[in-house]
Amino acid sequence: MLTIHTADELRISWDADPLKDGAVAVEGDRVAGTGPLDVLLERFPGARVRSWPGVLGPALVHEGPLPQAPSPRERVHAILKSGAVAVLQEHVDTPELRAAAQRNDVVVLARTRPTAIVAPGRADLAVFDVDGACVATVCAGRLVHRRR
Repeated sequence: MLTIHTADELRISWDADPLKDGAVAVEGDRVAGTGPLDVLLERFPGARVRSWPGVLGPALVHEGPLPQAPSPRERVHAILKSGAVAVLQEHVDTPELRAAAQRNDVVVLARTRPTAIVAPGRADLAVFDVDGACVATVCAGRLVHRRR
């Protein structure tokens, strides 16, 4: 099902100018389009709409060690809760951590890279509130975290 994620502001990359009432259309694990919400609603009639408070932009790359937690799954989930959907290979140093990352579609990178929302790229999104706390994370098109 096609989902449109919208927020007070959209940033295609974190250094890009904000687009007020911007949105990202997601189909499967791919970005189907970006732009003003009204334009995407017209382009994709019948799409489910998820409205978020804050700024919607590309998900992050977690550059340090994964947070400590009782299990590899919980360590990976902790980075998803922070708005990241990618980790550096050097910090995923056990078979259990690599398996947990793979099961959750978390990208393992040899080195950091810039992030951006690009159609038809992979739908990796994050929403942050005015205090910088992660409100929601979309990893490969799936909503994997939302703050209640």
